[in-house]
Amino acid sequence: MATDLIQFALYGAVLVALAMPLGAYMARVFAGEAGFLRFIERPIFALAGIKPEQGQHWSAYALALVAFNAAGFVLLFLILKFQDLLPGNPLGLPGLSGQLAFNTAISFVTNTNWQSYGGETTMSYLSQMAGLTTQNFVSASTGMAVAAAVARGLASRQLKTIGNFWADMVRATLYVLIPLSVVLALLLVWQGLPQTLDTSLAATTLEGGQQTIAIGPVASQLAIKQLGTNGGGFFNVNSAHPFENPTAIANFLEMLAILVIPVAFCFTFGRMVGDKKQGRALFAAMGIMFVIGLGAIYASELQSNPLYPANVVSTGNMEGKEIRFGVANSALWAEVTTAASNGSVNSMHDSFSPLGGMVAMLNMQLGEVVFGGAGVGLTGMLLLVIVTVFLAGLMVGRTPEYLGKKIEAREVKLAALTLLVMPIGVLAFAALSIVAGTGQSAVLNQGPHGLTELLYAYSSATGNNGSAFAGLTVNVDWHNTFLGLAMLVGRFGYIIPILAIAGSLAQKKTAPASSGTFPTHGPVFVTLLCATIIIVGALTFLPVLALGPIAEQVSIAAGQSF
Repeated sequence: MATDLIQFALYGAVLVALAMPLGAYMARVFAGEAGFLRFIERPIFALAGIKPEQGQHWSAYALALVAFNAAGFVLLFLILKFQDLLPGNPLGLPGLSGQLAFNTAISFVTNTNWQSYGGETTMSYLSQMAGLTTQNFVSASTGMAVAAAVARGLASRQLKTIGNFWADMVRATLYVLIPLSVVLALLLVWQGLPQTLDTSLAATTLEGGQQTIAIGPVASQLAIKQLGTNGGGFFNVNSAHPFENPTAIANFLEMLAILVIPVAFCFTFGRMVGDKKQGRALFAAMGIMFVIGLGAIYASELQSNPLYPANVVSTGNMEGKEIRFGVANSALWAEVTTAASNGSVNSMHDSFSPLGGMVAMLNMQLGEVVFGGAGVGLTGMLLLVIVTVFLAGLMVGRTPEYLGKKIEAREVKLAALTLLVMPIGVLAFAALSIVAGTGQSAVLNQGPHGLTELLYAYSSATGNNGSAFAGLTVNVDWHNTFLGLAMLVGRFGYIIPILAIAGSLAQKKTAPASSGTFPTHGPVFVTLLCATIIIVGALTFLPVLALGPIAEQVSIAAGQSF
């Protein structure tokens, strides 16, 4: 256990050490001050007709974002649907069905990377590289652009613009995602990940049998899937596959890559709004929630299954976990991937203890605000900051303020509107699946675990996470359709309101702090913010969690199985 705690501490220390300078660098990127790739940036702007200095009203910014993502969806859908007619398909794989192509295109455009298929047996190399990997870059840069726009809105004084979406997206891709992906891909190739256009390897097993092992351009896709908090695996079992995660060093690097940009955005935000304390406060709130979640999963997975005989010596719940990673690294990855909107896995969450799986699911149900996705995790947290300062204002009898901007009815209503996103995507769509019967028939397990499988799927889709309880058969028309709709609700149900709030705040004056101003960077505010996150999540999802993982844990403790 002491070794496990040292690993956790090492991970946290290295993560923060990387994120702080990266956060400062990204602030310069979004301010247009990082110019070492200007010779590439300028031709892109010229060819695309982009004028980076020309700011956009929030509505124009949102329209550009939606239009770009809609075009990306159509292009990716066509690539997947007709991949059998396109080059780059050495295995001769057929085109995807309409529903599966619809689900997959939405999944990658919304940065969810939910996969209702096995990658190595479904996707051509062209689909993987030109389709999915491209969306891994631009969906991540879209979220990063939104975070930059929101930070500008909070920092601006009486302006009607919040930046230029096209410039923000290009700079996020060119200056941040591509360089980091190249470095990480080279490190992963060093650790043994394949990067080739060959289709397979022939291997002889210990028993003398012959085995064909799929390979391909794995390292390049894996690098951006982690850095962009995408999560979609080249192989069906994702980062539990030895060609996606071959060594302990690769495992550590990939976990760092998942959170480095989301954590860095806390420090980027502090610099962009001109108050580093605000960024550190957000980091503290996210960090506290992260540590609580990790502790809960780790403690739960250390316990053996009560249904096993008492005389069996156990090192914890090892079902669904690899011996080389064990409980500690499996629990850490589960917390990292569900706290971020990543979704990659190095162990099977369906085999976690009921409470361990519940914590991973709850991370997503909270709106992926514990660091969350690249950029969008920060903006999701800022929505809860607005709710928190509104509650604080009610308690002290003053108009709520944040960064000197008065939070009024328009901002509070928009923030409150986003609180409906997760209940609609999770509770409403899951309930509809149960009532319709078609979706319920895809559930493998009986009893509360079957309910948890369904809840996890819709929590993952609406939270734009992408991880899954594998017991649910999702490649059916019902789930391909409704999970796709849940991804859209979860993505744009947060992005558009926060852009509207940023546009509203950008036009307001900044009032100087007074003795009556509630500080938003101290321990009291951080505690209140954490409490708001927990209360909102508990009030929304506790009843259904009681019917699912909590009921299953109680049943196991009583010696009952389903």
